[in-house]
Amino acid sequence: MDSERACHLRGMAILTAFLILLCTIPGYGQQSSTGVPAPADNSLAQPIQELRQQVQELQAAVAEIRAESRRYREETEELRRELQAVRGAGPKSEERETVAEERGTDYSNAAASPSGDQAAAQKSERHAASLQEEYDLLSGKVDEQYQTKVESASKYRVRLSGIILLNLFSNGGTVDNIDNPSLAYERPDGAAHGSFAATLRQSQIGLEVFGPDLIGAKTRADLQMDFAGGFNRAPNGVNFGLMRLRTGTMHLDWAKTSVVGGQDGLFFSPESPTSFASLAEPALSYTGNLWAWTPQVRVEHRWSAGENSNFVVQGGILDPLTGEVPPSGYYRQPGPGEASRQPAYATRVAWTYNLFGQPLRIGVAGYYSRQNYGFERNVDGWAGITDWEVPLGHKLSLNGELYRGSAIGGIGGGIGRSVLFSGNPGLESTLVRPLNSVGGWAQLKYRPVSKLEFNGAFGQDNPFASDVRAFSNAQSTGDPTLIRNQGSFANVIYRPRSDLLFSAEYRHLRTFNIFDQSYNADQVNLSMGVLF
Repeated sequence: MDSERACHLRGMAILTAFLILLCTIPGYGQQSSTGVPAPADNSLAQPIQELRQQVQELQAAVAEIRAESRRYREETEELRRELQAVRGAGPKSEERETVAEERGTDYSNAAASPSGDQAAAQKSERHAASLQEEYDLLSGKVDEQYQTKVESASKYRVRLSGIILLNLFSNGGTVDNIDNPSLAYERPDGAAHGSFAATLRQSQIGLEVFGPDLIGAKTRADLQMDFAGGFNRAPNGVNFGLMRLRTGTMHLDWAKTSVVGGQDGLFFSPESPTSFASLAEPALSYTGNLWAWTPQVRVEHRWSAGENSNFVVQGGILDPLTGEVPPSGYYRQPGPGEASRQPAYATRVAWTYNLFGQPLRIGVAGYYSRQNYGFERNVDGWAGITDWEVPLGHKLSLNGELYRGSAIGGIGGGIGRSVLFSGNPGLESTLVRPLNSVGGWAQLKYRPVSKLEFNGAFGQDNPFASDVRAFSNAQSTGDPTLIRNQGSFANVIYRPRSDLLFSAEYRHLRTFNIFDQSYNADQVNLSMGVLF
């Protein structure tokens, strides 16, 4: 720590000496009779001004870090003194034996009938353990102040985060995507019965920027990317995952209200099952879990309804996605939702209550989008959604989601399909039918200790069979014959440190079609991740 300060002071001294040397350049700082610097020195004025500004910003940043570090050290010293006082307050073993002899107390039965002194000692030990945790946390914050920070072109703080994730997996059966499967298919003749592979393309990189206060609001922005955007057409290209934009948002946060703009997950469907085998897409996608990363603008307002209770109301507009694959890899053409010339609309109300030291949360939401498939074939997409998180004790909780909707393939409903066509979608005579669906998922989470958790989840997406059977030769974005898709998994996640995790997961998929056929697939996934 002292060496870092010495290096910092040495750098400041060198920079100051450099400024003094520049000031001694003949003609520098001299002005003409009009008060304007001499033309011969104009080439130096701008660099000198920039250097002075950088020095001032550096001094301000150093002062801020020193003040925060000083505060952390003071809190740490206070906790250390309190911890030592608590540890020294309990009677020593020899003193307890002496007291026992004087009082005639038998401490061999203390576990069965603890005395007042023992109860006080146990309470002191618990308090000491709590203080030790706080001490360790503060010590970590103090150390964090001396870590190398991410440098940005502005004076505002930038934080780099992410996860390097290795997945080793073995599949049984035929699936749509071997490293993150969502659908099970019939095995083609001559095809293998499964596969084994490994990947790092679910690793993620994130940036968070903390900006200035604006009209009373704190400003910040974040950006999340991964490497699951496809593959290079090159030998062993499956190992060279393409970088992909996931989310990027900008926030204006007041005390009770926030305005958020950017590309984000569905705020009206915020829950997802816990899985490190599925980071490229949320777990149970197309099996009851509504999700999408879509551009949006939303407003959130929060208020308290009591000591342990609060509400949040959210509303916004979104890019009206419908699930189609872009027709061009370069030029962007409007999708059916965008061709309607209006955004999608959504709103959500949620109530939260503190129970067993965990949040009990229940939310209800609605979604609507207008879709135009040409030749005045307009469709209304909509969904009603409820989500919940219910603690069943200090270590057990249940969360999930249910929905009922129509033409919501763009947000993961209907097994990724919004409508069905009676034939060629490009013909005016072709009929279009919105696909109704119902689905949802539930997850049971058990955390015996903070470093270990067990999760089990089940989900199902069920398009209406009457819609799927309406046309004898139906066409759609995905497989038009699918009528139900089920997924389930069980996993264990172990975090020996806050920046290190290990996970093992078993997943099962079962997909049904209108021909009374169903196909099964399984996956065993082992994950190791390092967070930063």
